[in-house]
Amino acid sequence: MNVIRRLTTIGAVAVFALGVALPNGALAEAKHKWKMAASWGGGPLMEIGAKAFASKVKFLTDGRLEIKVFPSGQLSKGLEVRSAVAKGVAEAGHTWMGYDWGKDKTTVLFGGYAGSMDSERMLHWIYEAGGLELWRQFNDEKFGVVSMPMFIRTAEAFLHSRKPVRTLDDLNGLKFRTAGAWLAISKGLGAAPVTMPGGEVFAALERGAIDATEWGTLYENKSTGFHKIAKYVIIPGIHQPTAPFELVINKKAWGKLSKRDQELVELAAKLVTFETWTRIGHEDAKALEFYKKAGNEIIVLDAAVQKKGKQLGVAWAKEQAKTNPWFDKVLKHQLQFEKLWSQARHYRNVISE
Repeated sequence: MNVIRRLTTIGAVAVFALGVALPNGALAEAKHKWKMAASWGGGPLMEIGAKAFASKVKFLTDGRLEIKVFPSGQLSKGLEVRSAVAKGVAEAGHTWMGYDWGKDKTTVLFGGYAGSMDSERMLHWIYEAGGLELWRQFNDEKFGVVSMPMFIRTAEAFLHSRKPVRTLDDLNGLKFRTAGAWLAISKGLGAAPVTMPGGEVFAALERGAIDATEWGTLYENKSTGFHKIAKYVIIPGIHQPTAPFELVINKKAWGKLSKRDQELVELAAKLVTFETWTRIGHEDAKALEFYKKAGNEIIVLDAAVQKKGKQLGVAWAKEQAKTNPWFDKVLKHQLQFEKLWSQARHYRNVISE
């Protein structure tokens, strides 16, 4: 028995020594448990976004990093996730950068607004044209957090509405829930926008406190139940041609990870981003039939409304760039990219209808 004890002790010392000698090896990498605050209570953003990310991280790191996801309101208010992570209330968070547009309007250039490019172009800008570097530098300087894309939507539905909305006249005085730059831009259409956390939207729509709401894509909105209390589905989402979401990480927690595990976290976030793009895109195509069968009426916005929304978005962005150096820097970078891609439709798209 003493011999066995001695051999066990020697083995443990050897393993420890090996771990010290190989700091980049699996034996040397500490285990970490993180809390992740989410800006949502459920739905695709939670299931194929935050929870899918946590699962991928655990798998890729062989369990060295485990992340427990907390719905909106448990660790932080839905609109305050970034601040909670910066303060160390949670090691990580899943949110939308545009929620913090009141602190710096540059956030909506990364999160999407009425003047944005579509999701395919946004993905190319982020991962191939230098957008990711700007994204991370901006968040480090302005908010003191590590940030990267994690989840992306296709174009959103414009509204789930209790009233039919097709023309500019229909929008006049319409009270609807939104967030980000559209809060300001939509006033140019005569609307009366308000904002509120996602968890409060259904009840507000049900009791008539708001006439309509935008939220996510056609597919994502199925789980919200908006179609049960608002008869009209208004498309397309002129306010949000794309919507990248983000993973925010406390800098101190990030610094405790090995370089290897940092890279695996980045990989997991990128995987979720591309998987959500393809999944949501396909599910959107099926969602229209779902709403029709549920008794909803699908309304396509008049061309005049669509053009007006884009014009207002571009004008708003140019105005912000005059007084915000970061906004100006990112906007110019995006416009340069869009110029490069201006002829893409001619060599990427074939007329089929």
